[in-house]
Amino acid sequence: MKNVKQIGIWMDHSNAFFMEQPDENTIHRMITSKFTHQEKESSLSKNENLMHNKEQQLQSSYFNKIADIIKNYQEVLLFGPTDAKSELLNLLKKDHLFDAIKFQVKQSDKMTEKQMNEFVTAHFK
Repeated sequence: MKNVKQIGIWMDHSNAFFMEQPDENTIHRMITSKFTHQEKESSLSKNENLMHNKEQQLQSSYFNKIADIIKNYQEVLLFGPTDAKSELLNLLKKDHLFDAIKFQVKQSDKMTEKQMNEFVTAHFK
């Protein structure tokens, strides 16, 4: 039987943590959005339109980096405390490259690395 490549991704609008299953239950990679609080303050002080454009551009870049990793898996669990996971899923559904991937989205709180790994392991069992 062929092994299914599975990955769990805890994410919010700032960070994404990747946990591949089955594996030694460690976070393999972390991606951080470049739209920081300082960036927001700097853009907002110049122009509100500029701030929204900058936010959209950097958020799109953040989601694209996550999508580049996701395309290598057959099953993906997106979880976390914000709507970022749903926003990413909506973006991915528009791209037929991701049609064959099984996605599941679950709400969760902020978690430690150990809690994230346990959550992902329990989900894929």
